[in-house]
Amino acid sequence: MAKSNLYKKAGVNIDEAMSALSKAKKLIKSTFNGNVAADIGSFGGVYRLSGGNYLVASTDGVGTKLKIAQSLNVHDTVGRDIVNHCVNDILVMGAKPLFFLDYFGTGKLDGSVLVEVIKGLSAACRENGCVLLGGETAEMPGIYKPGDYDLVGTIVGEAAPGRIITGKNVKRGDVIIGLGSDGLHTNGYSLARRVFESNGIPYTKHLKELGTTAGKALLKPHRSYFKSVYPLIRKKFKAVKAVAHITGGGFYDNIVRVLPENMRAVISGGSWKVLPVFKLIQKLGRIGDEEMHRVFNMGIGMVLIAGKKEAGSVARFLKAKGERVYNIGVVEKGKRSVEVVRKGR
Repeated sequence: MAKSNLYKKAGVNIDEAMSALSKAKKLIKSTFNGNVAADIGSFGGVYRLSGGNYLVASTDGVGTKLKIAQSLNVHDTVGRDIVNHCVNDILVMGAKPLFFLDYFGTGKLDGSVLVEVIKGLSAACRENGCVLLGGETAEMPGIYKPGDYDLVGTIVGEAAPGRIITGKNVKRGDVIIGLGSDGLHTNGYSLARRVFESNGIPYTKHLKELGTTAGKALLKPHRSYFKSVYPLIRKKFKAVKAVAHITGGGFYDNIVRVLPENMRAVISGGSWKVLPVFKLIQKLGRIGDEEMHRVFNMGIGMVLIAGKKEAGSVARFLKAKGERVYNIGVVEKGKRSVEVVRKGR
């Protein structure tokens, strides 16, 4: 697979991050004990409690989407972003969120900005049925530039014994189902910003291709799939063999995380509705298909893998919950990998 050259030029080196994590695995595993029930690389960490239940936890940040929010002075949406992102990361393992913690770091605190951020955090926590338990607000002059802030979140959820989704039962012929995204969610913004800014397009400019301003399209909140996917998992647990959250690393680096060693995912490019914002970014940035699918979600925010017999009922259940559902691929035998096959090939 070709490297993500334009993303690297924009300041993000996915390959270096993957390499560093691979080298650090031994150090991380040296802290493990018998209660750790998931390997490094899963979307969330799983810890077995003495009573038999599991805690599932994940942490992440909003990333450089914050730069657009700060330039437009819109701060409530990024709170929703980080909560929904973290909810999805533990949802893919079958967990229900319990509580959320945030970190807000800035050079000089603007109380009105902090309140707007917390407004978004609180709203998303209520919508996902979890508690905003607390957090940390750090004022660090010299670390952040004036007007800048960083937003990071940690979520803890629970799953019952025997209800952790691992992907271990994925087999040849299983169907790959994609759920529609609302936009970029919280990934690929370093490249997206580079594309818009290098083309001299202000975030306040209305673009006919998007039907709105560039800024509003780019700030659409990260979608939570909890209210549709969690009921599905509860009702049809055995039918859902694997779930992947399409975040940093796109299709290639996320779907592979839930595949057994001897299985590969073949994704049919063009089998779903690619959102206009991705088409515009690709056109303006002259970005190849392969890199687009590694950097962005391309209109698919979450992927589920189900057996042939169960795939139809899974899709109908999700559609009834209001999801945009697409049959986007199939599992084949082969070295663990992901291939996006585009039309005409």
